[in-house]
Amino acid sequence: MYVDMFNQVMEPAVTKAKNRTAMIFLAACNAVSLFAATNLVVSLNPSDKITIKRGSALTALGFVYFMSLFELLNALTLFTGVGARFRHKYRLSCGDVLDITNKFVSAIQAALSCITGAVVCLWSCTRDFIRTKHCMSEAYAWFGAAYFFYDIWSMYMVHVQMTANTDSKRKQSKNGSSLLSSGDGAVVKKNSISFFSYCKHEPVILMHHLFIGGFGFLVIVYLRGDLGDCTFGFVYLMELSTPFVSLRGILSRMKLKASRAYLVNGVMMLLTFFVCRVISLPYVCLLYSRVLGLPYLEAINSLPTGCKISICILLLPQLYWFYLMSSGAIKMLVGGQSSAKSLAKTSAAVKTEAVEGIEGSEGALGDVRKRS
Repeated sequence: MYVDMFNQVMEPAVTKAKNRTAMIFLAACNAVSLFAATNLVVSLNPSDKITIKRGSALTALGFVYFMSLFELLNALTLFTGVGARFRHKYRLSCGDVLDITNKFVSAIQAALSCITGAVVCLWSCTRDFIRTKHCMSEAYAWFGAAYFFYDIWSMYMVHVQMTANTDSKRKQSKNGSSLLSSGDGAVVKKNSISFFSYCKHEPVILMHHLFIGGFGFLVIVYLRGDLGDCTFGFVYLMELSTPFVSLRGILSRMKLKASRAYLVNGVMMLLTFFVCRVISLPYVCLLYSRVLGLPYLEAINSLPTGCKISICILLLPQLYWFYLMSSGAIKMLVGGQSSAKSLAKTSAAVKTEAVEGIEGSEGALGDVRKRS
């Protein structure tokens, strides 16, 4: 009996100790991997080339960094008191938590990409536009490639958990049982969702990640020949809009679509997306035409066929996504105005009814007084 009581008392403490140890281990892996990757790059000269050995080490460290960051954020949100209060405040399910941490890691990757792009542009674009290289461009191609393959796994985990949460709610509603608070943070295990079924469910984002992580990596590291890094610096800076895109999804999960932060973030998302993803590549082509001393269209026509195809592959989806974002923003603004008008009409009608009610009561009171 005493053994059973001891186990009942000690099990929560043991679980907390295990969670604390796991979080310390994840934090250490995350910090050490980032420090080691940085150390592999800062010791190089700007003109040095990344060897396969160093690049492979950067890719391995990238996997450790992004995966440990994702797991650490999940552990902090699901297994700590602060995380529990955060979940209950915004009524987040486990699937919501995984989706938020996935988007947070995406924002961190975008910040690292922008830092790389800024360094590369400041170095390469101010020298020989066509030939000058910087080692950080290739280094982050090795390190960042790990993110796109990690993110496929991460999004699969989010998909599994969100599907499991949906199925659990359906079963509970069919059985007539009350649904748990969406802030309980319980992890629902669902093993019937295969990775291939997820690939069929999200083919576009999967192809995007494989293209960027595979073909984009090959272009920057091997296929570009003697082309400098100024152009690729602008490609890295295209990620500047990603933190705002991620924050939009996070605020949506937190049910803050009606907040001012959501509106301000939406404006910033549109501005950065337009500047960094829509007009950045045409601007690079303009710089290229000035270097060659050719008219804009002639300079673009002089590019190799593979380069022109790559520009189209990069630019056309950005135009489509910007169209979707703009149309969504317009709908939100129009919807907000219409809801404001309907609210004003409703309040006016309520006031009218209240005034009529008061006048009617006063008239009835006057009749009573006359009769008396």
